[in-house]
Amino acid sequence: MLTATTNAPAAELERRWSAANYHPLDVTLVAGEGAWVTAEDGTRYLDLLSAYSALNFGHRHPRLVAAAHAQLDRLTLTSRAFHNDQLGPFCAELADLVGMDGVLPMNTGAEAVETAIKASRRWAYERRDIPADEAVIVVADGNFHGRTTTIVGFSSDPDARRGFGPFTPGFVGVPFGDLDAVRAVLGGPVAAVLVEPVQGEAGVIVPPEGYLRGLREMCDRAGVLLVLDEIQSGLGRTGTTLACDHEGIRPDVLLLGKALGGGIVPLSAMVARRDVIDVFTPGSHGSTFGGNPLACAIGREVVAMLRTGEPQRRAAELGTVLRDALRGLEHVAAVRTRGLWAGVDLADGMPPARAACEALAGRRVLVKDAHQHTLRIAPPFVITEDELRWAVDQLRSALAELCP
Repeated sequence: MLTATTNAPAAELERRWSAANYHPLDVTLVAGEGAWVTAEDGTRYLDLLSAYSALNFGHRHPRLVAAAHAQLDRLTLTSRAFHNDQLGPFCAELADLVGMDGVLPMNTGAEAVETAIKASRRWAYERRDIPADEAVIVVADGNFHGRTTTIVGFSSDPDARRGFGPFTPGFVGVPFGDLDAVRAVLGGPVAAVLVEPVQGEAGVIVPPEGYLRGLREMCDRAGVLLVLDEIQSGLGRTGTTLACDHEGIRPDVLLLGKALGGGIVPLSAMVARRDVIDVFTPGSHGSTFGGNPLACAIGREVVAMLRTGEPQRRAAELGTVLRDALRGLEHVAAVRTRGLWAGVDLADGMPPARAACEALAGRRVLVKDAHQHTLRIAPPFVITEDELRWAVDQLRSALAELCP
């Protein structure tokens, strides 16, 4: 019976047997190379999502695949009960790339955020003498830091929160981009300020110029940690190694993920000042797969590629092409870009963004909606200028067809 059932189309099996916690487009992908993916019926699509920036370097980048194969032939997992020969070099090379002191590797972005929450609280109790269990972390409305119970508890998205309470206390939300709102809540038991330099899930929301510098100055004066979640915005996506490079600042705690695993394995990291890293002691935090040699070998190759500066330059140059092409679109209310990353708000009266995604899929271009009326665009860095312009032309035609 099971053998007969599993001969059904893959999408049908997914709908029947998996949890319905996603609503994917009706495209079943079986292969990918560079900026292109192939569906089971042989149709090729241009990927403008890059798995939410996990595929910054494209599908099956030769250098990353080679690094993975080489490590697969040697050693894949040890747990942290033993040393492995990839973890130390990975931590050293990543810390050097971003100019910080130490690294704690994990697997998913949400794990990195949870790690930072734990570190910020313990740091506040040990270094600032905040009373036990009273530490507060300031967060921004519209944030997306993951989907664990703690994280959705301080989300302002009702879909993320509904039915999952009670939630963990110790978080205060303020409007994103509003320095006065942050200033009003700093002091007392505040341990850290946690924000995304650019809000990705919210629709590529870019804060006002000077926002990150202002946060850095406020946190310095108040003696609290600045924690930047660059899981989507980091590692070249905005045309610089980190999005915070646009304002010339460094946080006390930096969170990385997605592209760090090269689109091959989950790999995330909390990168921080030494006094923050050092709050962890044996037994206080861990992960069976965190820092595994396979992920670290791939992560080292990602770092080596970024060290040349070429991916960042390419994202910046292609980002200018994307920005200029998108600004000429009709049926659009707003376009926001930062490097090779864009949020496109559809004009009032247009169908939901999901309809635009479906229309684009019919034109062999894959994008994803963000909430009701926004398209988010994040092509891999290996896309060409001609492919990028062709994709925007398909978007222009799709919007014209959808216009009431």
